[in-house]
Amino acid sequence: MAIEIASPQNILVLICLAGWGAALFGGLIFGQADDEQTHRIPRPMRMLSSFALAIGAWLLRSGISDPVAADLMTWLAVGMSLGFIGDLFMAKLLPAPNRVIGGIAAFGLGHIAYIFGLVRYTSNSDYTDPAAFIIALGIWWIAALVFWYRIVYRTGERTAMHLLALPYALLLAGTAGVATGLGLQADAFMPVGIGAGLFLFSDLMLAAQIFNDMYFPLIGDTVWLLYGPGQMLIVYGAMLPSLLGGV
Repeated sequence: MAIEIASPQNILVLICLAGWGAALFGGLIFGQADDEQTHRIPRPMRMLSSFALAIGAWLLRSGISDPVAADLMTWLAVGMSLGFIGDLFMAKLLPAPNRVIGGIAAFGLGHIAYIFGLVRYTSNSDYTDPAAFIIALGIWWIAALVFWYRIVYRTGERTAMHLLALPYALLLAGTAGVATGLGLQADAFMPVGIGAGLFLFSDLMLAAQIFNDMYFPLIGDTVWLLYGPGQMLIVYGAMLPSLLGGV
């Protein structure tokens, strides 16, 4: 897959990516552990890293002239923007009766946007091998079910929220499955599938922390070190070769 991106946008997007990395990893290196020993990365740095990815996604979209690729990037940028809103809910920076439900709703809508964009791209490309998608979706859905059962459902009391985590995990695994199905046919999409997998595992760990009180030192940072790179690879993974080659 070759996607041409205008050079000025390349530079701006790479600045956003650098800002994302500086906020996330710089916060980890230079931050101080909070009282609960769950985070070293300060909350403002976590939010800044997410915001930088969302802005970079829209800048990237503005630099793509091919209509099929531009349509895909539009939906990926929508998904990343919804992810940023989800982060604001989870960080208690947006009002909501229940921050977890608000976050799940925003992240879920974001993954619907990711899947919709990837499916639209598939329908307008030559990457339509049904076996690739069936295999990839089957593997990711089984993985989501197994990990949900082992680290969310089996380890604590079984509430409605524990059950709600299953369709949510299957939705996230759907993003990974569609992207991996594309990646089996076009190597450029494999990082997108890996990113969606990282997002899935970060959310399963977060669910175990929220619903079952799972704890180990810096668990919150561990979630973000899976989630942040996961979001980056979902949104930019297929575009990185063109981004780096256009500078």
